[in-house]
Amino acid sequence: MPFEAARQAMPDAAMTGLHWRPASMGDLDNWAGLIARTAAVERPAWYEKRGDLIHVLESSKNPPQASTLLGFDADGVARAYGRITKNPDGDNATGMACVDPEWQQRGIGSAVLVWQEEQVRQRFNEDQEAGHTTAPPRLRIRTEEQHDHQAALLMGHGYGAVRWFNEMHRTLATELPDAPLGSGLELRTLEPPLFESVRQAHNDAFRDHWGSEPRDKEAWRFTIEEPTARHDLSTVVLDQATGDVVGYQLASHDPDAARDRGFKEGYTELLGVRRAYRGRGIAQALLADAMRRYSLAGMDVASLDVDSANPTGALELYLGMGYEPVNRSMTWEKML
Repeated sequence: MPFEAARQAMPDAAMTGLHWRPASMGDLDNWAGLIARTAAVERPAWYEKRGDLIHVLESSKNPPQASTLLGFDADGVARAYGRITKNPDGDNATGMACVDPEWQQRGIGSAVLVWQEEQVRQRFNEDQEAGHTTAPPRLRIRTEEQHDHQAALLMGHGYGAVRWFNEMHRTLATELPDAPLGSGLELRTLEPPLFESVRQAHNDAFRDHWGSEPRDKEAWRFTIEEPTARHDLSTVVLDQATGDVVGYQLASHDPDAARDRGFKEGYTELLGVRRAYRGRGIAQALLADAMRRYSLAGMDVASLDVDSANPTGALELYLGMGYEPVNRSMTWEKML
């Protein structure tokens, strides 16, 4: 497997003071602990949990031997991590990373970023040689606006912000909207027999969304099995005439985040409506139903994240449903 050979380009141990290798299942607790320690200081809106990391290691498209990196101190404690993801026919790769707050300002973040860039170059080479893509290598990394140190690192390595996103909240303490579905449409709670139909609806709904790529069955399994997923708070809309899924709302709730942030939120991870069914109030009905479910489940707010330049007018939709921006993030990009 040629792509696995890319793992040899490790950061310098003498320069960073860390020993580097790919992640494995035996590292899960150590790895998750690193991310949690970093999150306790940097307080992001979301961070990866142990269950998310299991999915990272299970990926067939991004084998962990070449797509993950952990840096350990002399006592074997994980102090830094990086990873990349890419679909074989995709025109971009995504990077994620963190450095233990006690080990920042030592050049480790730069070392991880350089490693990510080299892995992305080699991954694009592999995919081009296999005929999957003709696109030049491109790496995208998302950060929250509050994290100035991450922005400084990326700008110092030639990255530019290309897209902005708003985290939005809607209090559940006030009167909730009423948005009934039109005739011929039926709302149902998400259940396993509908998982594949929702995947197909998602791929159709997100064809015109910036940065979105079709999710295959493995990627969709990771989405459905996300550790904080709440299928009881998730819904689909069916066309009664055909039985097709035409819209969906996938929800989650993170008890750890509730303790950290001081409020309970029902989070809409994904909301989509098939192109042919837009303009019929389906998204409004899904959101209104989600708010009722969240409220009955004891949540304080309904939350979601939206691309500020979403072509479907999603930002205006959410504002009209009472959501308000509370945090902003951006996607950085560099052509390699």
